[in-house]
Amino acid sequence: MDRYTRHQLKHDDFQERMDALQAFAEEHLKQIVLIAAAVIVVSGVVWGVRTYNARQEAAANAALQNAVTTFQAYVGSSQESALMGLGESFPTAKEKYQKALTQFSEVARNYPHTKAAGYALIQMGICQSQLGDDAAAIKTLQDAAKKSDKDIASQARFALAGVLAKTGKTEEAAKIYQDLANNPTTVVPRATALLAMADAYRATQPQRAREIYEQVQKEYGSDAVIADALKQQLSTLPQ
Repeated sequence: MDRYTRHQLKHDDFQERMDALQAFAEEHLKQIVLIAAAVIVVSGVVWGVRTYNARQEAAANAALQNAVTTFQAYVGSSQESALMGLGESFPTAKEKYQKALTQFSEVARNYPHTKAAGYALIQMGICQSQLGDDAAAIKTLQDAAKKSDKDIASQARFALAGVLAKTGKTEEAAKIYQDLANNPTTVVPRATALLAMADAYRATQPQRAREIYEQVQKEYGSDAVIADALKQQLSTLPQ
């Protein structure tokens, strides 16, 4: 076979492959275009969802901050508040907590899938307890404790234990505090949970409270802040 023939065969083979590729592209062009369009659409949807979520989080955080401002507002005359530069004030604690409860409820209702909604539920429970509706507070805090975010859940359980202790359910509260101490988080450290459990026992079981304080002293005695708190708590503990 001469060089020209071999060259021609290679050329023909190459051409056949190119023709086959072109035929495949033409045959599947519509499908390729549709797939490419679908990828663009999906990418756009993902970007849109992320943008929407970011806006929702921002709006929820702003609403939550307004509610927290109300929750922390001064109770007393508006003149006193103005003189001290404290901003909005309320004549009674009841009025303050009622307004804060409404605001926190709106955050939880309007932005249910945001982190702010979880914190709003916790604050709702605290407001309900401050207003004397401990049954509602317990239910609200139990719902908040089911959140998947571990910080929100631990804070909710800590607040729930506080309401339970307030209503005389000391052992239920102590069980939650002990579990929080065994599984500490950044927002509810072990020492905080143990001190709260000791405080819950102060009035009814002072000896048990002393044992817990001493346990904390043993574990965290080198911490100046905790040491000072323990000194005060032990000195005022009923005999």
